[in-house]
Amino acid sequence: MQTDIDPRSLIGRKAFDRNGTKIGTVDEVYLDDATGAPEWAAVRTGLFSRDAFVPLEPSKVVDESLHVPYERSLIKDAPDFGVGRHLSPEQELQLYHHYGLDLSEAPETPSPSGDNSFGRVAGQED
Repeated sequence: MQTDIDPRSLIGRKAFDRNGTKIGTVDEVYLDDATGAPEWAAVRTGLFSRDAFVPLEPSKVVDESLHVPYERSLIKDAPDFGVGRHLSPEQELQLYHHYGLDLSEAPETPSPSGDNSFGRVAGQED
């Protein structure tokens, strides 16, 4: 993902799948606890207002919207962990598996602070 963009600025942007079909609107952005880099976005989808987690890498911001390189059906079938809380390492691993992402990028060890939680919400104070 483009590193020069403020993750908070993603909130409220429209999100589209690989075919240009609208998925929904970015509700929250989750940062990696170890690096502080934006890692996941929760996208509010459809009629039932469910949030689907999508990986920000290899997604791109194009023309003020988030373009996720996966099919809408795969995104809508992503594990649902709710929003506003940390993602546990186990939950992140489930997301990595769901999207077929390289597991060498997945969290394996606690952050240097000893906090075992990953995927904190951008702008949220601990």
